[in-house]
Formats: sequence, structure tokens, C-alpha cells
Amino acid sequence: MYTLIIVNSLKDFPLAIPGVEIVTVRSYLTEPRYSKMRNTRVYNLCRSYRYQSNGYYVSLLAEARGHKPLPHVSTILDMKSQTLVRFVSDDLDRLIQKSLATIKSDRFTLSIYFGKNLAKAYDRLAGNLFKLFPAPFLRAQFVNNPDGWQLQSIRPIAASEIPEEHRPFVIQEATEYFSGSRSNVGNWETGRYALAILYDPAEQTKPSNEKAIQRFVRAAESLDMDVEIVTREDYGRIAEFDALFIRETTAVNHHTFRFARRAKAEGLVVIDDPDSILKCTNKVYLAELMDRHRIPQPRTEIVHSEDQIPDLVAQLGLPMILKQPDSSFSQGVVKVSDAAELAAEVERLFEKSDLVLAQQFMPTPFDWRIGVLDGQAFYACRYYMAPKHWQIINHKEKGDDSFGDVATLPIEAVPEHVLKTAVRAANLIGNGLYGVDLKEVDGKAYVIEVNDNPSLDAGFEDAVLKEELYLRVMRTVVSRIDELKNPAPAQRPAPRASNPLPSSAPGQAPRTRVDVRD
Repeated sequence: MYTLIIVNSLKDFPLAIPGVEIVTVRSYLTEPRYSKMRNTRVYNLCRSYRYQSNGYYVSLLAEARGHKPLPHVSTILDMKSQTLVRFVSDDLDRLIQKSLATIKSDRFTLSIYFGKNLAKAYDRLAGNLFKLFPAPFLRAQFVNNPDGWQLQSIRPIAASEIPEEHRPFVIQEATEYFSGSRSNVGNWETGRYALAILYDPAEQTKPSNEKAIQRFVRAAESLDMDVEIVTREDYGRIAEFDALFIRETTAVNHHTFRFARRAKAEGLVVIDDPDSILKCTNKVYLAELMDRHRIPQPRTEIVHSEDQIPDLVAQLGLPMILKQPDSSFSQGVVKVSDAAELAAEVERLFEKSDLVLAQQFMPTPFDWRIGVLDGQAFYACRYYMAPKHWQIINHKEKGDDSFGDVATLPIEAVPEHVLKTAVRAANLIGNGLYGVDLKEVDGKAYVIEVNDNPSLDAGFEDAVLKEELYLRVMRTVVSRIDELKNPAPAQRPAPRASNPLPSSAPGQAPRTRVDVRD
């Protein structure tokens, strides 16, 4: 990838770095050769990023040209958002308190140059803020209040604002950064597109094991994509990529949802997209959606007050299942066997949500899991119940006894009514990647839930398709990027004839006029 550094004057960055071209802002904005460049990374070191200034337009036009700007326009705007700055302060609270613990004053200014600070003690904090707000030069202001240190503001600064005594350090860090020794410069050398995979290897119930992640990477690279595994700290870098593939357990009040929304707003291909996360992570929504479209599910009641509890037994029978609306991986789901247990569990669940889902208990030896992508089923599993338990995961046990067996089958071995019901249910959500859970009773399929971000573990869900499972997901990513970057031209409607159609000749069938409408 070609690298440009944009400055107001060539005097602002008097460095000669191999493989890096120093360009004035006037040249970048006006000379045709820069607008025609492809596969280019742009480092915007203009003196001002204020709205509609030259610095603002460098980042804006870089995006329009398909370049990768740093900072991105969204980063510039994010730093002006006090809400987002407060969120960042909360998210990094422990690191902020630890890094600034020895400072005695009430205010502190942190200068960040390509993610580094002159004092090694602040390098980790500087690096984290650089990942969240990627801009070459940053200045963060902290205040110490009764609750501890808090990030008050953060903004990009121009090279002209760097103190004279900091300049030797900045030149050293810039040289290291652009030489590629500690940056992403030069990493995107061969691929048509850049893919970010959001993944946390420390997550307890992660949707893909590390071997599966390696296979996703290998599949993407075989399709000419460059891949980087990113973490929640890379939120500010999302605009550098063409697509985001989320392999962490998703939730609405969670960084995964913020990543999905940011990526969607930046024009990336996103799996899981924010709409799918919003819809799939709430069981109340799913129950209403299935009911509206007459897709079979266990008898279900949405409980909104304790007054309903006496009627639930008559409607659903005992035992019954209670579900916290936003639970995942079988957590927040309980089975109650009598009226007293029912009342106690409903009261407990009401502490977290104003609505609770109650469902008929439908015992089966296994649940079907049908994987659906782009509106088509592509893998199928039987998830058997954990030993001596009514769910596929027993959270009270550890080790092998906490999970039931998994049997992966070819799609053609799955009953047709199970496949059809799964695809119908998934298509109500969107055209993303889903795992539809169903129970089969007396020859009929009942939808339990539709999961975004379904489990795709090496050795389990890929047991039939092997590497092809990973390739199918990555082919979808590539085709969607292709569609975004090279949209098919719109078809112009055929013009209507200016004269009436002639009458049919004798012996011919009458002609039918076709009325073409937009």
C-alpha cells in the first residue's frame, strides 16, 4: 500500500522516509494524479481539522477516493462528542487510574505521537487512546475529581502545535512508525480488500475457537483479502478496513454492537450487522416476529406483570421455561416446576427486565441448529442435551459434562420441513449469518430462536464441509464488498411507444401492451 503524508507546507514535516511521499494539502486536493491513486494510505498532518477546513477535506476526499485516511472524518467528529469521550473514559477507567495514580495536580495533559508518549509510564494509555482515536498527533486532557481521574477531552493537533522540545522524539517515532517496525504500514500489500475479525480469545463462551479463527483467516487470504484480528481497543481503526466479521458474543449494550454500528456507518460490509444483533439478541422480539408470520414455536407468553403469573400455569402447563429477553448461550433461561418456583424466578427476572418470556417446555433429546447464510441453509447440527440436563449447556457443571454431544449432518440428510422452517425464520431477520435452533416433535419443526453470531467451531460445525464452511462465509464477504465498490449500473426502463400499438393482423393473437413502471 502506497503511503502519503499530507502537510500544509513541506517545512512542516522535513523528513525523508523510504516509501513515503510528503505532499502539500494543495497538491493532494487539486492534482489529478492523487485522485486516481488506488491502494493508498493517507496520513493527514494538516494544521487544522475544523469543519470544512483543508484538513477536514483531506480526510473527507481521501475516503471518497477509496484511500485510507488517518484520521478518518468520523474520528475527527468523534473527538468532538462529549458523550463518546465520557464513554471512553468509563471503558478505560482502570487503566486511566493506574497510569495517573502518582500525579498530584488536578489536571494532566497527555501528548500522543503515533500512539507513544515521551514518558514510558504513559505508553500503554497513549497506545489505547490512539487505537480508539487514530490520529497521528493527539492531545488528551484529564481532570481529577472525587471519583478519580477522568478523560475530559481529546483532540488531534497539527505538527505546528508540537513543542520544540518534543520534536526530536516525534521525528524518531514517526520514522519508526512509517518504517513499519511497529505499525500497520506495509501490512496491506497484496490483498484486494482488508478484513477485520473482531475476536477475544479470553472470552469464556466465544462463538469460534482459535483453530476456527485460523481457518477463517486462511480462507480469506485464499480469496485475496488481507486479514487482521482486532480487539475492542481497535474501535477507532474500523474505517481502515473494507469489512468487519464479528466473532465475539454479541449484545446490544456492548462493544460488539458499537463496532457493528460504526462499521455500517463507515460503509463496511458487516457480519453481524447491527440490525441482526438488535433483533436476534432479544427473545421477546423474536417471539412476536415468529407469531406474526405464523412460524411454529412452543406456546409462548410475554409476561409484563406479576398479575399474569396465576394464568401462566393454565396456559403453558408445568414445568415451563422462563427466559431473560437478552440472554445468550442458554444463560438467563430457567425451567420451573411448580407455582412457588415460578413466582420466585419471575420476580428475579423482573429485576433485570420489564418483560419476561414464558414458554411451553418441549423436551427433546436434541435441538436442530441450521446455519443460514444469504438466505440459504449451508450446515446442520444436532445439539444433544448435556448429560442429565434439559439444555445443551449445563452451566452448573465444568468440563465435558457441561456440554452435550454435537452431530453434524449433510444438509441433504435434514428433514425438508426443518430446513424450510429454519430458512423462513432466518429470512425474517435479514440476509446475514444465522444459526436457527429448532425442536422437532411429531414430524413438525418449532423455532426456539434465531441466533446471530452462531457457533462455528473447528471440529464441530465444520465436520461435514471442512474448509468449505469457512470459504462460504468469506466468499459472501468478498461478493458483498464487490457489490459495494462496483455497483451494477441501474437499468433504465424501456421507453413507452409514442404511438398506440397497431392492431393485430388477421389470424394473429391480440397483442398485449406491457406497461413498464418505475
